Amino acid sequence: MTDQTTSPVPAAARTHVDDLARFVTASPSSFHAAAEIARRCVDAGFVRLDEADAWPTGPGRYVVVRDGAAVAWVVPDGATPTTGVTVLGAHTDSPGFKLKPRPTTGRAGWWQAGVEVYGGPLLNSWLDRELELAGRLVSTDGTEHLVRTGPMLRIPQLAVHLDRAVNDGLALDKQRHTQPVWGLGELAGADVVAALAAQAGLEGSDVAGYDVVVADTQEPRTFGADAALLASGRLDNLLSTHAGLVALLDVADGAGVELTTIPVLAAFDHEEIGSGSRSGAAGPFLEDVLARIGDALGADAQDRHRALAASLCVSSDVGHAVHPNYPERHDPANQPLAGGGPILKINANQRYSTDAVGAALWNRACTAAGVPSQEFVSNNTIPCGSTIGPITATRLGMRTVDVGVPILSMHSARELCAVLDPWFLTRAVRELFAR
Repeated sequence: MTDQTTSPVPAAARTHVDDLARFVTASPSSFHAAAEIARRCVDAGFVRLDEADAWPTGPGRYVVVRDGAAVAWVVPDGATPTTGVTVLGAHTDSPGFKLKPRPTTGRAGWWQAGVEVYGGPLLNSWLDRELELAGRLVSTDGTEHLVRTGPMLRIPQLAVHLDRAVNDGLALDKQRHTQPVWGLGELAGADVVAALAAQAGLEGSDVAGYDVVVADTQEPRTFGADAALLASGRLDNLLSTHAGLVALLDVADGAGVELTTIPVLAAFDHEEIGSGSRSGAAGPFLEDVLARIGDALGADAQDRHRALAASLCVSSDVGHAVHPNYPERHDPANQPLAGGGPILKINANQRYSTDAVGAALWNRACTAAGVPSQEFVSNNTIPCGSTIGPITATRLGMRTVDVGVPILSMHSARELCAVLDPWFLTRAVRELFAR
């Protein structure tokens, strides 16, 4: 993937971004991302647990998957009932489209797929791209099947000859203008579900339910002067998920690391639609896992409160780099630059959960890792987004700090960041895991 050039970007950063590209390519849906996290953990010697089973006690490396979310952790030798946790919180979903019920539609000789808008995508960025369907099918016997079609769909834009004002402002109706085409002929010959089922060796009639999204099929790529830029789908927020996973696997190897807390990767689903689900940050997944870790260490209620008081959550999501064409949209004094290192997100109204103590912990970690850092705060005239950080802090009372990587084209089908920044983020997270 990486263009071979002589560049000031360190080889380690290129190696890291190549691995990020492989992770993104393997993860077109949240379900694929959770499965890829589990696969990599198991390959590194982690034990995959089932929530319906009794969990082991004592030190070890573990991973558990709940739908499109995954939690992985390392219980070090010497962990006690009051040992705190250090959590890297991220999310596996991205804005886009989700397949509707009765999805086979069409007109004028075109087969189309009925899709629903998921989250807040930049709709125009999805036009005229080769897209795929990806997610999970549940067959009539209750078995789950991961599927992806490869290039199958396209949302065609109306030609300028038929809309002379299109360059004065493109307005897309979310119902009428976003339904992709995927074939030609009489509608009686089309069946989107059957096409998906075939990917799993099933008949369409075997499918009892599905959670399927639309994904861009263009692979991540570095480009530009010195190949210092990365373009990719789903950087929001597979970039942070990958950073947490790489850092966790690194400290799990134990080389030169004596863990004093329990490092945890919590990769949630449904952040883009508010996190309110059993696999989202507003649900009980992380709390359930932490309670069971405490149970395995013999913790009582008092011990659990003490452990949480000694814990830290790093909520990591992408943020806004200063846009060179719209600099007025940013705070005039705090202007994060691509390639300038991870950002510390701050908001007076607690849309981000960073406070002075959390900021100090983060800045010390960046310094120890040799990583530059910068701050992000919104322009007062532009509403601030939010993350899983305030949700996690509210649910668990855990000290939480919001961080991320500055990018352009957030919520586009294809986003943009500097090659250096994912590597910088991973190094800082590793330092916190090893604190």
